Amino acid sequence: MSSLRDAALTSKAWPFEEARKLAARYKDAPPEKGYVLFETGYGPSGLPHIGTFGEVARTTMIRRAFEAISDIPTRMICFSDDMDGMRKVPDNVPDPSALAEHLQKPLTAVPDPFGTHDSFGAHNNAMLRRFLDTFGFDYEFISATEYYASGQFDPVLLRAAERYDDLMAVMLKSLREERQQTYSIFLPIHPETGRVLYVPMKHVDGAKGEITFDDEDGREWTLPVTGGHVKLQWKPDFGARWAGLGVDFEMYGKDHAANTPIYDRICEILGGRAPEHYIYELFLDEQGEKISKSKGNGISIDEWLTYASTESLSYYMFLKPRTAKRLSWDVIPKAVDEYHQQLRAFPGQDADQQAANPVWHIHGGQVPASGMVVSFSLLLNLASVARAQDKDTLWGFIRRYAPEAAPDTHPDLDQAAGFAVRYFADFVAPTLKPRAPDDAERAALVELAATLKTMAETGAVPEAHAAEYDSFSEELFMSVVRDTGKAHGFDNLRAWFKVLYEVLLGSDQGPRWGSFIALYGLAETVALIDRALAGDLTA
Repeated sequence: MSSLRDAALTSKAWPFEEARKLAARYKDAPPEKGYVLFETGYGPSGLPHIGTFGEVARTTMIRRAFEAISDIPTRMICFSDDMDGMRKVPDNVPDPSALAEHLQKPLTAVPDPFGTHDSFGAHNNAMLRRFLDTFGFDYEFISATEYYASGQFDPVLLRAAERYDDLMAVMLKSLREERQQTYSIFLPIHPETGRVLYVPMKHVDGAKGEITFDDEDGREWTLPVTGGHVKLQWKPDFGARWAGLGVDFEMYGKDHAANTPIYDRICEILGGRAPEHYIYELFLDEQGEKISKSKGNGISIDEWLTYASTESLSYYMFLKPRTAKRLSWDVIPKAVDEYHQQLRAFPGQDADQQAANPVWHIHGGQVPASGMVVSFSLLLNLASVARAQDKDTLWGFIRRYAPEAAPDTHPDLDQAAGFAVRYFADFVAPTLKPRAPDDAERAALVELAATLKTMAETGAVPEAHAAEYDSFSEELFMSVVRDTGKAHGFDNLRAWFKVLYEVLLGSDQGPRWGSFIALYGLAETVALIDRALAGDLTA
């Protein structure tokens, strides 16, 4: 029987595949710096979105996978390019017009429109760190502004000045002829206006580490490349960070894929070794458009956590990172239930299966038990028919269904019950439109109600099912529902179940009826059918 470490060496789970590439990077000797460095980059031009979280979550999964197969220490940094000039005013901030006069200033020199931090960049950095801390990520935060201004980036900037022609040759090949005329890898920070200038260089003195240029008014300036007086254009900055920090791994979205050779070559010219990369597909909103920090489209991290646990979001991030996925509200319940299905499966799996199980990668091998004795989708259905206003209403049904469960012993279920009430109220309730049954459907519903009512009153298994069942169970309830449908001409049971969903729940899909009846109760289900037959639900 193989150990987890043995399984990790052959596992096809993508974090282990990437971890093995990293291990091969240092198969002959460990890194001179003494650790393997993972980096995630962030452009704080707007509020952090869920794709930013996904990048850090996935990088963490690869880091954990690497630590499972290697004894080399690791570090992970989150680098914020907060010295970038604000090129446009985001739509989703208070009083956007007030920021217009600060266009092209570094984000850390733009006032915070929310009034809570020293700058817009500092505000967005704080938001990012709060989000990441919510998930317990182990990372070190680096601000580009602090890194440039403190001199920590000076050695790389001086090498960039010395090797300016080589770096420009790489960049100019990727640019249109018109852009080539004005391009420079260096972006000066204007000494008077504080704006990031996109101007050509008149002279670069590699020996002195100085640049000379004309500003937009035609005045000539000479500035040192060190000490935060200039920053690098974003493509050179990418590769320069790799060289300056000694980055071993970075992942980024498909929109960066074409630039990978440029990043790598910049890094190599500046004396570094290009890191391992992982390119993932982008998240799309409900209209199929790329989610954007400045637009604020898609689902934010806070919004997801309003309706589901942090672990469910991590689970969603694990799934097929190289496949584009729509990030819409209806993915949340499915992610919650699938995450708990994997939790329940984990203890009974062998090492190979555990290495491929998403929950190993979410929890770094310390996989908890699931307390979800009721699925999230079933809780939503229960909230619907019970018209639940709070989770206490749901617990009244849960305790009868699973007497051993309680909020203090099943905190994940308690949390899910609260999420379900909130999700139902915001997304499900407005869409529900129960319809009246036709005559054939009504006859079937009348018989189903009568059978369930008799069962509730007598406590006995119906004679037609007595040979197969000796007590009430989800399977018995499901059998009663199926047989009733068949007896009334519903040879296609899916059509019968859809009738129940549409008439009783106001939806075209829903729970497994045996589980629902067991949770909701026989008498309550009869009352629900009676209300539907009386027209109360449609009213």
